[in-house]
Amino acid sequence: MTRLIAPLLALALLPATAHADEITDALDAATAAYKNGEIQYALEELDFARNKMLTLKTDALTAYLPEAPAGWTRTVNTEMNAGMAMMGGGVGAEARYNSDDAEFTITMMADNPMVASMGAMLANAGMMGLKLERIGRQKFMVQEGEYTGLVDNRVLIQARGDQPDLILDTLKTIDFTALGKFGN
Repeated sequence: MTRLIAPLLALALLPATAHADEITDALDAATAAYKNGEIQYALEELDFARNKMLTLKTDALTAYLPEAPAGWTRTVNTEMNAGMAMMGGGVGAEARYNSDDAEFTITMMADNPMVASMGAMLANAGMMGLKLERIGRQKFMVQEGEYTGLVDNRVLIQARGDQPDLILDTLKTIDFTALGKFGN
């Protein structure tokens, strides 16, 4: 049995190892280029490594998007992260959930200056007269059918669309404790 499990475990770890090697190779190339006075090439390799690491972090965030409710489909927006640089950086993930006659969207953004600025507003939502909804220990501000929550002051979650009860049920499936620690 052990002879069967070890090769399977090695295969399961292969994609993560390939990414890590590609990143390590780029960082090593950047260091060597810097030592040789090739500043532009060093910068290009650092950018390459950074982009690969952001991809890993985006994939980790995307994994926290809930599965579709029964009878619904989920479509992950693979272009969501492209606009994050214009918002100050960070990573983002988004999924659209559809049934025959309704839809809703869940968006997550992390480690972004805009997310940090939302913290004060969300913390004071009740004092501003906005409706709050609790999901476990997590508070969501409810405004015009949109639910907005901030997990560990670094992950902004927005959900909007038809079927508010189904949106809340779907949000309840998120492991907020693990989400707050993703990518660390």
